[in-house]
Amino acid sequence: MNSSLPRPISDFNARLKLKGFNAFQIESDGAATRVYSRKDFYKICLTTGKSRIHYADRSFDMDGTILFFGNPHIPYSWETISTSYVGYTCLFSEDFLKVSERSEVLLNSPFFKLGGTPVLQITEAQRDFLNGLFIKMIEEQESEYTYKDDLIRNYIQLIIHEAMKMQPSDNYEQHKNAASRISAVFLELLERQFPIETPDQPLLLRSPKSYADNLSVHVNHLNRALKETTGKPTSVLINERIIQEAKALLQHTNWNISEVAFALGFEYPTYFNNFFKKLTGVNPKAFRAVEV
Repeated sequence: MNSSLPRPISDFNARLKLKGFNAFQIESDGAATRVYSRKDFYKICLTTGKSRIHYADRSFDMDGTILFFGNPHIPYSWETISTSYVGYTCLFSEDFLKVSERSEVLLNSPFFKLGGTPVLQITEAQRDFLNGLFIKMIEEQESEYTYKDDLIRNYIQLIIHEAMKMQPSDNYEQHKNAASRISAVFLELLERQFPIETPDQPLLLRSPKSYADNLSVHVNHLNRALKETTGKPTSVLINERIIQEAKALLQHTNWNISEVAFALGFEYPTYFNNFFKKLTGVNPKAFRAVEV
C-alpha cells in the first residue's frame, strides 16, 4: 500500500481470481506490468538470466536457467540483473490445484516451505522438457477443451514432481543477525496481508501467535526479535498496521463500519470500535465524519 490508498485491482488480477490460473511467456510481456495480488497465488517460474532472489530470510544469486517456486504466504522479491531475461511463469491459487490429497502433498513439498529451497538450477536438457510443459499450459488455457483445467493441473503437478527429483540449489546467503532476519520476514509478511480489497474476505493473520505459526517460530522468539530490532512488541506492530488500514478503508471506501470491522478480522463491530478508539482517541464513525 502506498501511504493510505488501497491499490487498484488490475484487469489481469480480476481474470486471474476468476480462473485461479494463468501461464504466460515472460519475454512476450514486453513492457507491460501484470499486477496481481501475490497473497492469493502460488508461482512457478522457469527463467534464464542473471538474478538475485530474496526469499524469506535468504538470498539466492542465480545465473543461468532456474526453476523458482513462490509461496503466497512467504515474502519474496526478485531483482533482475541481466539486460536480457526470458522464460515462463504460471500462477495458480490453492483452490485451483487442491482437488486431491496428492495436490496437498505437493504444496507441502520442500519448494513451498519456509525452511525449504525454492530455487533449482536447471540443465539445458531439463529446460527443454520444462519449456514444453509451460507451452502446453499456455496453449490449453486458450483452448475450448472441457477438461482443460484438469489437464493444466496435471502439468503443474508434473513440474513439481520433476523438481522433486532434482538437487536443490544451496547458493544462498543468510542474514548474519537472527533477530534481523526474523524481523525482516515478519514485517514483509505483515505488509503482504494488505491492502484489504473486498469486505467479504477478512484479514487472516491477526495475532502474534498466528504470525509466529506462519513463520514456524515460537511466539516468544518472534517477540524478542522484534523488540530488539524495532523497539516494539509484535502485538503493537500488528495493531499499528491494522489501524493504518482501518483509516484507509474509512477514508477511501463506502463500506459501512460493520463491513470494515469484519474485513479487519473483528467478529463484532463493537470490538472494532473499542480497538479503534483506544489507539486513535476517536471512534470510527467520528473519524470518518472528520475526514470526509
